[in-house]
Parts: sequence; structure tokens; C-alpha cells
Amino acid sequence: MNVFRLVADLMHLASILILLLKIRKTRSAAGISFKSQLLYLIVFVTRYLDLFTHWVSLYNTAMKVFFIASSGYIVYQMQRRYRATWDPALDTFRIEFLLGGAAVMSLIFHTKFTFLELFWTYSIWLEAVAILPQLFQMSRTGEAETITAHYLFALGAYRGLYVVNWIYRYATEGYWEWIPFLAGMVQTVLYADFFYVYFSRVMRGKKFELPH
Repeated sequence: MNVFRLVADLMHLASILILLLKIRKTRSAAGISFKSQLLYLIVFVTRYLDLFTHWVSLYNTAMKVFFIASSGYIVYQMQRRYRATWDPALDTFRIEFLLGGAAVMSLIFHTKFTFLELFWTYSIWLEAVAILPQLFQMSRTGEAETITAHYLFALGAYRGLYVVNWIYRYATEGYWEWIPFLAGMVQTVLYADFFYVYFSRVMRGKKFELPH
């Protein structure tokens, strides 16, 4: 494992821990898109169907369990304990288009036509756009809590670093997987406006607000 992938994994862990901290500290799911969180749960479940059939390492297995469990916990908390704090009138992105689009992409663009491989590819394409409901919700309100902005930055940095990871692996090992690279590029591009506002405002101690 190279340093880019390691830091990317740590940023991914940090993003989830920041989100859990936000929900627990404020006792609220306000500003968080339930639809994005549901999509991430689907991403992890479909990606890690090999959890009990394919052993790589203790680290790999622990990460798989953590991502599935934490995503399930967040979805459960948003639907049960903090349901009253989540505003469905703002969280209106049509995720059926994302679910269907990822399915079509995985059927057209994949490396092997097997059950596990198709679901793995599906999770890659779906993750590339899973953040869209969150970004759409933020565009409607025009602002976000600072801790929510930190969560999104860590999540975006994780995907950006994975793109660098693939470039590094190709340069040093000659190993290349174009599907996760392309999907990572798509997701990184989706974060472009967010990153600009994050560095120009939040990193300077200002409130996260989208330009009008």
C-alpha cells in the first residue's frame, strides 16, 4: 500500500467520524442529505459482497466492516432518532436516476461479467455520483455548518487521493484500473466548486456560503 492510498483511507475514515461527531454533538441531522447517506450505504454493501468469501488482510476486512456498519448506523439514526431534524423538502434530488445510471454503466463498462464483479463495478459508478444529493441540497440552502463542510472536504480529498494513487501505481508498478480512476475523476470534478468555496472561506475562518 502506497502513501497516497493510506492517506486516502484515513481521510475516508475521518469523513465518517466527522459526520458522526456532527450528528452526536448537535443532536441533529440538519444539513445532511439522507439520500446521499443511503446511496453510500448501497455503495458499501454492493462493493463488499465478498466480505466472507475473499480474505485480503485484517486491515482490509476491518475497513469493510467499518464502512458498512457506520453507514448503516448513520442511515438508521437519520431515519429514527433524528428524523425530525432532517428536512425532506430540501433533500429532493431524484436518486433513481443515479441508481439506474450506475446500473447501466456497470453493465456496459466492466472488466468481468460475473456477479461480484458487476456489483463491485456498480458500487464504483454509484459512488462517483452519490454526493450529488448533498451538493444539490447545499445549493438550495446556499450554506452549510462548518463541521459539515469539513466532512465534505475529507470525503472529497479521499476520492482525489485515490486518483493520485492510481496514477502512482501505474508509474511505479505498471498496474492500472481505468474504471475506478475515471469514476474518481468524475467525483473530483463534482467537488470543484465546493473545494473553491472551502479554501476561500472555511479555511479562512469564515462561514461556508455558496456564491449567489
